[in-house]
Amino acid sequence: MNRRKKINSTLKAKAKKANAKKAGGNGKAKYVSKADRAALEAKELEAKQRETQQTGTSQTDDEQNDVASTGVVKLETQPLCSQ
Repeated sequence: MNRRKKINSTLKAKAKKANAKKAGGNGKAKYVSKADRAALEAKELEAKQRETQQTGTSQTDDEQNDVASTGVVKLETQPLCSQ
């Protein structure tokens, strides 16, 4: 009886694993490293900057929020005094 039970349990376990593989992912997103996330964020910011330069408008609310979250500030220099 024990041998039969062991064989059945191993076959059931293999079948369960095969069905899990067929079903696909477990709903979790793929891990993205911190460096990759920073690179993606930099690309997005660069794309937004290019877009604003092409349209000739100032920063939008989204860009200001991005600056607040990343801590990167664009400084526009102006002369202190005009002579």
